Amino acid sequence: QVQPAESGGGVVQAGDSLTLSCSVSGGTFVGDDMVAWYRQAPGKEREVIGTITCDAGSRHSADTMRGRFTIYRNYHENRACLHMNGLKPEDTAIYYCNIPRGSVVYWGQGTQVTVSS
Repeated sequence: QVQPAESGGGVVQAGDSLTLSCSVSGGTFVGDDMVAWYRQAPGKEREVIGTITCDAGSRHSADTMRGRFTIYRNYHENRACLHMNGLKPEDTAIYYCNIPRGSVVYWGQGTQVTVSS
C-alpha cells in the first residue's frame, strides 16, 4: 500500500507563488516511481498538470500548464514538488498527486489552493 500525501496548499492572492509537495506517507519513493500532479476545480473535471520520474527526474508538463507551473524533485526531503507562479483565481482547485505502482494508481487526499483576486 502506498499513500501519497500532498501539502502546502492555502489561500493566496492573485499573482502570488506557491509550492506544493507530494511525499509518501510512512514511506519513500522507490526506483522508477513516477509522480503525477492533477487538479480539480469546482464543477470541473480533474486535469493533469504534469509528471516527474523520481530517479532521473524526467518531467512532462501539460501544454496549458507550462510557463507558470514547474514540477521538480526535492531529493533531500524526498518530495516531488509543484511550484506555481503568477497564480490566478482560476487556479483555485484541489491539487492531487498520484503514484502508479504496478497496475494500481495511488492517490493522495489532495490539498486545497484558493486564489483570491
